Amino acid sequence: MATLFSTPRPEPGHLMPALGGVVVLLLALPIFLVAGWPLEGWGLAAVLWIGLHALDLFLARARQRTDTLGAPMQAFGLLFKLVVLLVVLFAAVAANTHVAVAAALTYALAYTFELGLSLVGYFGAAKR
Repeated sequence: MATLFSTPRPEPGHLMPALGGVVVLLLALPIFLVAGWPLEGWGLAAVLWIGLHALDLFLARARQRTDTLGAPMQAFGLLFKLVVLLVVLFAAVAANTHVAVAAALTYALAYTFELGLSLVGYFGAAKR
């Protein structure tokens, strides 16, 4: 068990897990329609998903251009994405609680699925 976490592996790709999150969002849309949940919540989750991944892509491209700012830029990106997500969700709570809860749960489900696919990709990869 100790070697499971100490064995270096290559970083998994980001495309397939992100597409998995998109699939979760697309599957959630008919559920929102049938259940009568607020579509604004689904829309907010989708906009957050796309926007934060676009920011991730922008920061990844910026990290490739500079050798010395890679780690600080990644840390800034993680913090900035978290702050943006929380600010938007808190603003949504102030405007309409049902929309905010629907958006938060939908985004959390897509994020969890993406994280699971990333972990499968990482631990399923060959050891270096």
